[in-house]
Amino acid sequence: MDYTFIPKSLSDDEKSKLEQQNSRLVPDYKANDLEKNAKKYWDLFYKRNEERFFKDRHWTTREFKELLNEKDDEEKRVIFEVGCGVGNFIFPLVEENLFSYIYACDLSPRAVEFVKKNQLYNVNTMKIFQCDITTDDVHQEIGKNEIDIVTLIFVLSAIHPDKFISTIRNIFELLKPGGVLLFRDYGLYDMAQIRFKAGHKIANNFYMRQDGTRSFYFAPEYIEDIFTNVGFQIISNCYVHRRTINIKENIDVPRIFIQSKVMKPR
Repeated sequence: MDYTFIPKSLSDDEKSKLEQQNSRLVPDYKANDLEKNAKKYWDLFYKRNEERFFKDRHWTTREFKELLNEKDDEEKRVIFEVGCGVGNFIFPLVEENLFSYIYACDLSPRAVEFVKKNQLYNVNTMKIFQCDITTDDVHQEIGKNEIDIVTLIFVLSAIHPDKFISTIRNIFELLKPGGVLLFRDYGLYDMAQIRFKAGHKIANNFYMRQDGTRSFYFAPEYIEDIFTNVGFQIISNCYVHRRTINIKENIDVPRIFIQSKVMKPR
């Protein structure tokens, strides 16, 4: 099955690798630098990779039916993407004309500029802005109870765990009653977590990548605690098992993500 409530059974080798990660943690001074300069590290990421790193996410309407306008009426909705990067999520939605208005933000000013330079960017139907979603800054750009759907796709994992609650609370306040948050991120014991070497672990399930960006690996129980703490109702919340396949490079590895749908009570 693709959708489960357990991550995976760890082999002895995988258990050993996870144990070795604890032998040398990221020093406090470095962990503080990563937090203080998170915007700088993501800006450097987009300076280095520009628009080449991520592929357009055409899978989102398959995984999240809420993105589709199944009523087929004239009343379209307003969506807000948190952590838009260079637009790999929003521009496929623009091509399908699924929303009347799109808000999107990113921590990186450089990423925001890439979005604004895209030929599909339309100032009449889109508002793209730089923002730290963990702070109150977003409320200067979007009013409360204004959004129908918020997407948080591989974004929360890049944020310090101490700021998970404030992030989700900000999103909760933006949604209309009955509005939905669509979430996907890295699941516990994903192959990327197991591959980290000693010296890259910051805290429990939280790691530093080589480029200074960070990644957290979630369990459904942990996500449920965060969402319900803020006031969301859980629609669905489970692991998703996929495979990353690249025939040319002879790559075929299992991946573990977590996928959730939660609603602001009416």
